[in-house]
Amino acid sequence: MISFIEKLALLRASMKENKIDAYIIPSTDPHLGEYVPDHWRIITWLTGFTGSSATLVVTDSFAGLWTDSRYFIQAENQLVGSGFELIVDIYPDKSDFIDWLHDNIKPKSKISFDGKTIAISLMRRFDKVFEKKNVSFDTESDLISEIWAERPPMPFSLAFDHSVEFCGKDRVAKITEVRAKMKNQNIDYHLLTSLDDIMWLLNIRGNDVKYCPLLTTFAIVDHLQILLFVEENQIPFRLAMEFDKVNIIMLPYEETEGMISTMPAESTILITPGTTSVSLFNAIPPGMKIVEDISIPTMLKAIKNKIEIDNVCKVMVRDGIALTKFFFWIEQNTDSISELSIASKLNELRSEQENYLGPAFSTIAAWKEHGALPHYSASPATDSVIGEEGILLVDSGGQYFGGTTDITRTIAVGRPTAQQKKDFTLVMQGMINLALAKFPAGTKGNQLDILARKVLWENGLNYGHGTGHGVGFYLNVHEGPQNIGSGAGIDSKTVIEPGMLISDEPAIYREGEYGIRTENLILCYEDEETEFGKFLKFDTLSLCYIDKSLIDISLLGRSERDWLNSYHDEVFEKLSPFLSPEEKLWLKDKTAEL
Repeated sequence: MISFIEKLALLRASMKENKIDAYIIPSTDPHLGEYVPDHWRIITWLTGFTGSSATLVVTDSFAGLWTDSRYFIQAENQLVGSGFELIVDIYPDKSDFIDWLHDNIKPKSKISFDGKTIAISLMRRFDKVFEKKNVSFDTESDLISEIWAERPPMPFSLAFDHSVEFCGKDRVAKITEVRAKMKNQNIDYHLLTSLDDIMWLLNIRGNDVKYCPLLTTFAIVDHLQILLFVEENQIPFRLAMEFDKVNIIMLPYEETEGMISTMPAESTILITPGTTSVSLFNAIPPGMKIVEDISIPTMLKAIKNKIEIDNVCKVMVRDGIALTKFFFWIEQNTDSISELSIASKLNELRSEQENYLGPAFSTIAAWKEHGALPHYSASPATDSVIGEEGILLVDSGGQYFGGTTDITRTIAVGRPTAQQKKDFTLVMQGMINLALAKFPAGTKGNQLDILARKVLWENGLNYGHGTGHGVGFYLNVHEGPQNIGSGAGIDSKTVIEPGMLISDEPAIYREGEYGIRTENLILCYEDEETEFGKFLKFDTLSLCYIDKSLIDISLLGRSERDWLNSYHDEVFEKLSPFLSPEEKLWLKDKTAEL
């Protein structure tokens, strides 16, 4: 196996041969989503960095990696000996790898990347930043395939139906709804590039991506047919027959660009610039009218229907049972378990629940200082044994036919310190304040973010990630367009609507010591309509006790204490009938009134 330094040398040799001055590698694949199959995990292969979001820039004398604050500590550790350095900007909102290129690249240089993995929205920023600088762009440069000798193949799994008993609408109804919205917007063709959009629309799932039930496909929807670009052998005969009935035509995956190039120039196509690659965009015929917006399926699937909501609520009970058994097991075995064994045990207990398909992401079981890494993933090299005293953070989720879960709990092993209790209580207060929010219809995610941060800010504390993300329905655990965060991006500006499922997860990370995060999933619903308009609230769906030994009761207000007592009553009422007598007695104590 060649070293990271040798891989970097091979890349630079290829750059020199192709007269490339700077080469850009993102962490995405041709579908530009967060979740990518191993075939496209180029950054991990080239640098050893395993985070889900990053960008590399390589020149003949520089190799840098940009990522967000979730991964700073992780990246600094993983990049040691790789030849790459972590670039942390002092003002991350004003400076990134594009600005670095602008400031460091010489005139007449050639900047290259694989256009299949760069969004057209990012390409436009390149054009704007380099408008007055004499550089050229090569957007069709794949240097990795020729140097990655043992590159994993493209993923291949069989598609399968996602039953209407779980998702609530058949594919015909969904297709009809999408076409109706296309008609209202005078759209002739709708290009779908996000895998979760296509899975939702066609009521299918696959196993091409670890943790996410996705199939590698593109689709073009018009008013008479749907062109589905997929390897034909991935669609079983029975499902292919069903597709034929509704005029879904299957074409080879690699023919997507070619088919786009044949569309009539006098027509209109709807695309999402953030998930449409430069290569696909460039295939659109000149003269064709292009409408840019969030995709129609993305907006529709963000609003869970009644059957989906009912199923998610049932799944939360099953997930809560597994979690209760899990934390009971931890308390009985703290002298003989490690981070890796914890993750394995939780998956085992979830596997005992009906319609469980597997983890929704790699379980984060983080002991003491590992908890300060928001996306820590234990490995044999880092696996820590749980000791007699410390803070344990467990962030996990499950994929069920009836929905996707995501929950974080932080517990104390031994006696917590006063600082740990204060930190935990402030985080919990932030979580409760958002859960209790009542707000007018039309409110956006970035307007709600302060509710979770206010108490932390008042104590000189903060966290670098968003407060909440949208959650899919047996799809991606991170799924927009909605989220709750302080950013200025389109997701944070999405209006929060009834039926949206969102995480609520403020946190504190003390580097070298511990991390504290408490996360529930909350569902938006319409509360009341007054003379001042409609008002919305959240219902907390996740079911798992919150460790009272970490709470500084003196910091709690009456409403916060009432919320916690009411929540714990619900946890015990819904979960206790499915527990053993010992587990039931244990949970009774964990949920006893403050």
